[in-house]
Amino acid sequence: MRIVACRSGHRHDAIPVCHNETNSAAIRDGITMTYTRLQAGEVRLLDGATGTELEKRGVPMSTNAWSGSASLDHLDTLERIHRDYIDAGADIITANTYATSRALLELDGLGDQFEAINRAAVRAARQARDRSGRPEVLIAGSLSHRGPIATGSARPDSGAIGLDTMAEALREQAQLLRDEGCDLLLLEMMYDPARMPLVFEAAARTGLPVWAGFSARRGEDGSLLGFGPGDDIPFAQLVSILHDWDVDAAGIMHTPANLISDALDSLRATFDGPLMAYPDSGYFKSLHWQFEDVIEPRELRRYAEGWIEQGAQVLGGCCGLSPEHIAALAPLKRDRRSGTS
Repeated sequence: MRIVACRSGHRHDAIPVCHNETNSAAIRDGITMTYTRLQAGEVRLLDGATGTELEKRGVPMSTNAWSGSASLDHLDTLERIHRDYIDAGADIITANTYATSRALLELDGLGDQFEAINRAAVRAARQARDRSGRPEVLIAGSLSHRGPIATGSARPDSGAIGLDTMAEALREQAQLLRDEGCDLLLLEMMYDPARMPLVFEAAARTGLPVWAGFSARRGEDGSLLGFGPGDDIPFAQLVSILHDWDVDAAGIMHTPANLISDALDSLRATFDGPLMAYPDSGYFKSLHWQFEDVIEPRELRRYAEGWIEQGAQVLGGCCGLSPEHIAALAPLKRDRRSGTS
């Protein structure tokens, strides 16, 4: 049975949207505009990193939920980050909810603050949009199958949260993100074949548009693999999940810039909708992102020009990338077919 994550497929004339703001009409216009422009072949900008940008600005990270708890105690900094991305040209900003499922927060003793943390994260994004003068900017709720990562490493503990517990937590979080006013759900760092379906299923239940981001790495033999360390899963096999789920955009994220091109080719063989590309730079050594050899903004733009030629329409950045990188991509927001602004 084919399960559909957005009931109107790649058409967006009947997307259910729930907003709590008084400017909901303008937001709906923004949703329509975004998809109309994508269908016309234009480029839209996603923001850059949220979690690593919080750390870069001095916000402490939690042991298991990483940047998740920052939304409560550092709301002003979080809102400022969203504003900086909007000012840099971002058309979509991402709520700080990548690591805020109840199951993950409970590992840090924060399970009872699940609702407050997630609501604060979305509120920071909404306030940034409201104060930016750009009501058409979309808010993506980040959803992931992230589990705890051992201190001093980048290796996830896949057994720390059971599948049933994770499935329940993801459904709860996805619904809350919808109710708090997210315009779409962004599935981030999809790489675990056992857990990816839980994220897709939770997102599908909301009726919101779903964008899926997959992560890749290069194997020792040069092959393109899913990101998961120790699991040499061919990347093409990983993205084959899209045969079973209908998403509105799909792309490559949290992947080095020099691997994005090959990964886009692999993804295009499976998916014919809008493509995304938002790389990371540096590396993770829990609890902290290591800002080493971070790609220069002008170098990111050079890569992005090539991704556009491959069909990518949503460009941005992941861990290690900042508003300066998004500003460097802003001139690329054009119709790739006509070359006009």
